[in-house]
Amino acid sequence: MTVIYDLEHTTTYRYQNPVTFGQHRGIFLPNIGYGGRILKYSLETNIPSETRWMMDTLSNNVALIDFEKPSHELVVTYRLRGEHRGIKTITEFPLEGRAKEIPIQYTPDEWLDLSQFMRPHEEDPGSKVSAWAKQFVAGDQDESIDVLNRMMNTLWETLSYQARDVEGTQTPGETLSSESGTCRDYAWLMIEALRRLGFACRFVSGYLYDESLDGGEVGMTGSGATHAWLQVYLPGAGWRNYDPTNRITTGFDLIPIAIARHPGQVIPLSGSWTGKPEDYLGMEVKVRINKLGVRPEFVEAA
Repeated sequence: MTVIYDLEHTTTYRYQNPVTFGQHRGIFLPNIGYGGRILKYSLETNIPSETRWMMDTLSNNVALIDFEKPSHELVVTYRLRGEHRGIKTITEFPLEGRAKEIPIQYTPDEWLDLSQFMRPHEEDPGSKVSAWAKQFVAGDQDESIDVLNRMMNTLWETLSYQARDVEGTQTPGETLSSESGTCRDYAWLMIEALRRLGFACRFVSGYLYDESLDGGEVGMTGSGATHAWLQVYLPGAGWRNYDPTNRITTGFDLIPIAIARHPGQVIPLSGSWTGKPEDYLGMEVKVRINKLGVRPEFVEAA
């Protein structure tokens, strides 16, 4: 089964006086593989601009936007219509024997390909993150899927979701200390903890489809905005999704856009402007996702 959806992502920056804009970098367009396809898309700005597309070192689609004149307001609107296939359960992708217990035994080729996603990125003052991670493998707790599920459940149960207008991601240590954070903070803490246990993990930026946005009953944390989660590489299963903000590993909720070693590589829209610091009045992000329908899987006639 495939979900057909419309997505609209609008970012608005406001200034007290007209300012000049440097090049902006937008990461909105999915790099679709077997998980779906793009039917149509557009990128519009409220002031004259030129856009060119490139693929970065991790094969993410990046829009480079150059603006032609100053303005007191900048509005960037991205629209997409796509097909999205659901994420199957881990049981439908049996693990190889070397992936069932920690430490996972990656092959030499896998080590070469995955090393950038296995090395911790953040410093860990006082080994706070390492100590937190080790509690999930203490004693006989060495089954990889159990460790992943326990860590995800612990984050969901013990942290308080707290949206922030300020851009950026907390360090894992800050998230542990405050016991709160955004979806990006949840994912980043879990990634850095798992890397210290020998897992290959990558950060995923995307969107969260929530049936409540279409009048459904169940609401998801983080819907109506960009979303973030992580993927873990498990031999036999490949890259598997873990969303600690909502305890999601399967279904149609997660729409991936880009992958990264760390959150700073996949900011949805970033760039520079020139003017007085006091001119900046703030930014606003609106994301709308609507399900248009469901397309059943093609079944070949006998």
